[in-house]
Amino acid sequence: MSWYAATAVVFASVIGMEIFAWAIHKYVMHSKWGWGWHESHHTDTHGPFERNDLYAVCFSVIAAGLFIWGMSWPPAFFIGVGLSVYGLLYAFVHDGLVHQRWPFFVKVRGKYMKRLVQAHRIHHATHGRDGAVSFGFLYAEDVRKLKARLKSKQA
Repeated sequence: MSWYAATAVVFASVIGMEIFAWAIHKYVMHSKWGWGWHESHHTDTHGPFERNDLYAVCFSVIAAGLFIWGMSWPPAFFIGVGLSVYGLLYAFVHDGLVHQRWPFFVKVRGKYMKRLVQAHRIHHATHGRDGAVSFGFLYAEDVRKLKARLKSKQA
């Protein structure tokens, strides 16, 4: 597999993972079935881990399986790389910058990062599983639109 193709597979996997994660967040994590793990993310937790982190463990197992499959089918290896890159971005952006789960503080800079943090805070404006908006992790809609949609759901 050429490095052009491998790079394209990695980038496509990162983008695909954001779409997949958005759908899982909206339709599984905020469903009756998935809320049991995800609820910990919408409440105050103590300690370095929360039950919601089990979703990351599940995605890590999938990535590991793709690396193993990649020994016989190389594109699977690079899909696994894409999932791992997405996981690192998620840990850095979502857990680190948005939720400050690191043992040190990092100031958010730049329009994109500030919009991402605001969008996720709007997502957390609802404490239950219903009525939330903004389910992406690396993509965030315009904050004004999200606030309007949240307000219409609360009315």
